[in-house]
Amino acid sequence: MNEQSSTTAAGQTDQAITPSEQILATDGNVSASSDAEYINALQDVVTDPTLATNITVQERIQEFLTVGGPVVWVLSIMSVVALTIILLKMWQFTVLRPERRAALEQSLQLWRNGDAIAAMRHLPSKHPISQVALIAMDGLSKGTTEVTLLKDELNRVATQQLDQLRAYLRPLEVIATLSPLLGLLGTVLGMIVAFQQMEAAGSQVDASVLSGGIWQALFTTAVGLSVAIPVVAVHNWLERKTDRVATLMNDVVTQIFTQQAVAENSPMFVQELDNAA
Repeated sequence: MNEQSSTTAAGQTDQAITPSEQILATDGNVSASSDAEYINALQDVVTDPTLATNITVQERIQEFLTVGGPVVWVLSIMSVVALTIILLKMWQFTVLRPERRAALEQSLQLWRNGDAIAAMRHLPSKHPISQVALIAMDGLSKGTTEVTLLKDELNRVATQQLDQLRAYLRPLEVIATLSPLLGLLGTVLGMIVAFQQMEAAGSQVDASVLSGGIWQALFTTAVGLSVAIPVVAVHNWLERKTDRVATLMNDVVTQIFTQQAVAENSPMFVQELDNAA
């Protein structure tokens, strides 16, 4: 009876510490051969909740990468690259603020009033649209360049400014396209492995093993979609902002040319020419 009681008590003790043993053994802090070291490590986990939390986070990261395999590694790298590009583009648009219209409208108003020098000085510096507007105003005010050549130069500078705003948008598009495809590839490879294990088991197939292989295979698809969905949303948002800048740039340049033509055909302008003659 005493031996049975001791055996039962030892079994209850082992059952009580099994979850902690799994956590600590995974982290490599406990040796199964030494009960004293095991008890000390268990007490450290109980008295220090931070240690248990760190172990849990490490376990989850390792399990996340181990279950997904190489596909999840690739998707993780792609997500880091996409996040870097997104932060870079947001910083660029925040600094340049290419869609602001207040200073441009004031400059255009001065241009309509015939004060070309003040209009050019009023253009904001380091602004994509201002660079194009400055060339247009300078060329029209001096009148030393043919209109055809001036328009060609404006097209060149405008394309250059817009290309700077569109920089790194193509890699985002590639990541958004490849992420779900890589996730699907990981799922297909995982299903192949699961069915190979099923075939090797023969008639002694365990449903839990098969279901575990299937969810691990589907895990890569979920990761791929998790990477692709936000990248697609941000890419479309940045692309739309660039399109609005292009539309505003075309509108500003058109107003510069049309207001110049109106000013030249106005009666006041003709009278000034007559007085000058």
